[in-house]
Amino acid sequence: MNLQIDMIEYIAIFASYLIGSLSSAIIVCKIMSLPDPRGEGSGNPGATNVLRFGGKKAAAITLAGDMLKGLIPVLIVKYMGMDMQIIALVGLAAFLGHLYPVFFQFKGGKGVATMLGVMFGFSWWVGLATAGTWLFMAKIVKISSLSALVATLLAPVYVWLWFDYIGANSIATLGVTIIMTIILFWRHRSNIQNLLSGKEEKIGTDKA
Repeated sequence: MNLQIDMIEYIAIFASYLIGSLSSAIIVCKIMSLPDPRGEGSGNPGATNVLRFGGKKAAAITLAGDMLKGLIPVLIVKYMGMDMQIIALVGLAAFLGHLYPVFFQFKGGKGVATMLGVMFGFSWWVGLATAGTWLFMAKIVKISSLSALVATLLAPVYVWLWFDYIGANSIATLGVTIIMTIILFWRHRSNIQNLLSGKEEKIGTDKA
């Protein structure tokens, strides 16, 4: 695959990383006068942890913010008519920005909601399938991490199934989705250990 990137595409990728670096959890908690999520609960700046000590409203806003920072950059470059390879890299940059935010000492969340936003940007069908899988699993097992792991594991399958709807060079989208899935599993390694030992908390559990 021959990928040539011009200056405007470099700018789009870098801007997407910066957008991803805006930590919704930290910003929301600061605005709502809640504790810094990095020092509460699991210490993860994400919606699930915010739910533990900040309630449903703060968690919902955090979730929406994390999804939007994955969705919006992808939709913008799609609207600009950029190649699908660049669109895929823009999505990956937003995802990495969330995980390693330049504005917060490169210590970010685990990437589930931002990856979901990127999936919606790639294809609404892929996004709905991934979100539906998470909701279905969450309803059954009531464990956020397990639901996320199953949903993201199936995300590359959904991309493959909807190749024709995503557009040309969809192989780049599939590759980036696989990369995000692998990274997300690595970021959840402590959760996986807890799941195997039966210690993983259920959704809404207040560690305090």
